[in-house]
Amino acid sequence: MATITGVRQDAALPRFAIRPVGAIALAAAAVLLAVSPWYGYHRDELYFRLLGERPRLGYFDTPPLTPLVARVSTELFGDTVTALRVVPALLAGVLVILTACVTRELGGGRTAQILAATGIATGLFPLVAGHSLLTLTLDLPIWTAAILFILRALLRGDGRWWLAAGAVVGVAAYNRQLIVLLLVGVGVGLLLAGPRAPLRDPRLWLGALLALVIAAPNVIYQATHEWPQLQMAAALKIDEGDDNRVTFVPLQIVLVSWPLIPVMVGGWIRLWRDRLTRSLAIAYPLCCALVLYSGGRPDYVTGFLILLFAAGCEPAVVWLTGRPRRRVLLVAAVALGAVNNVVFALPIIPAGSLRGSPVALANEVARESVGWPGFAAQVAAVVRALPDADRPRAVLLAANYGEAGALDRWAGEYGLPPVHSPHNELYWWGPPPETARVAVVVGAPSSFLTGRFTRCDQAASIDGMAGEEQGIPVTVCRDPVTSWQALWPELRHYS
Repeated sequence: MATITGVRQDAALPRFAIRPVGAIALAAAAVLLAVSPWYGYHRDELYFRLLGERPRLGYFDTPPLTPLVARVSTELFGDTVTALRVVPALLAGVLVILTACVTRELGGGRTAQILAATGIATGLFPLVAGHSLLTLTLDLPIWTAAILFILRALLRGDGRWWLAAGAVVGVAAYNRQLIVLLLVGVGVGLLLAGPRAPLRDPRLWLGALLALVIAAPNVIYQATHEWPQLQMAAALKIDEGDDNRVTFVPLQIVLVSWPLIPVMVGGWIRLWRDRLTRSLAIAYPLCCALVLYSGGRPDYVTGFLILLFAAGCEPAVVWLTGRPRRRVLLVAAVALGAVNNVVFALPIIPAGSLRGSPVALANEVARESVGWPGFAAQVAAVVRALPDADRPRAVLLAANYGEAGALDRWAGEYGLPPVHSPHNELYWWGPPPETARVAVVVGAPSSFLTGRFTRCDQAASIDGMAGEEQGIPVTVCRDPVTSWQALWPELRHYS
């Protein structure tokens, strides 16, 4: 591709393959919408729906953007699982287009752009994020947009794109603060390998200022609430850090599509060989090291993996040019990855057969999306069995946010009492009223309840779940030994 003084000219870019890429994006969104009601709500979706009932600038364990999307979705499309998944399906289509744009920015022509769009449309985590409303759902297109604008600033030498990147980063702070990883990685990469000219461009620093201004309300919320995201990060490091470190490297292989790992390796090499993009090649391993050290989840760097795949598509096309056997090999790799990822990411296995299957073991989102209506019905049966005198003074006490979200979702249908939970953000919503003398406790072991109530009797065990709620107790506890206000801090837990 032609360059002038090391900077790529916009006119030298390949044409954007809008028709095939657009068709792939539309097909991906349509398929995701079609399968959206299969299985059911994921526990995080139930939680975001619940948080969305109380819009705020921030919550203890999550910024406000995803709960706000949940609230807007239910207001516009109805209080159903499909309504919550309209935005994820549309964002999956946006992600496909943005990935093809990244490939084009790196010199990829029509075939490379189609490969990029197809690979991401059938990628494992892009499908998971497009099927359910998760924080990852918004993260992936936001990260990819930020990377695209950073590439345009570096490759075109046009500092105006730093302003666009800053705006996207500011918005990203309302979803997850993980976008800081991208900024740290690119910044260190520029310092180590250059080019250093962008660091002298005032528009880069204006972009950073713009990001800070846009993110300021969320930052102020964090500062005035004792930095809850840091408290959550510390709790997750203790609770999940060791497991995350063990699974980090294996999951890097499968997060997009394991048969296409050679394409991603080629993408890293392509970024490294070009001095204008070498900072991004450095950013990926650097951020992996930071996530490993902090005990963060392997999916925290999925945005980088999408970049590596997009960057590798043009080298892959060059590799197969004039070699029919190689073309067959690449097509087979894409097809194999697509079949594997669809089976593991989408609700293909019948719900009744999911428990104990390889899909359930590998895909937490799938196994935690089965059985919630039945869960609420079983708790409702315990409530209905209470003596008439107990029902007016009864509350529901859920051990975690997924259970609380499910009980809130079907409270009207089953006539359930108010739901409370000491888990994460819900702890800060406060304890039950002091008039509540009966608690139907879901998910807490007897050892946790002993000594806190005058009497507790297990009334049921949850059945029909594919995830962690399978077999948990439903216990009726009477008369807290102290006030709810005094008891509440003892019940608090974060994870």
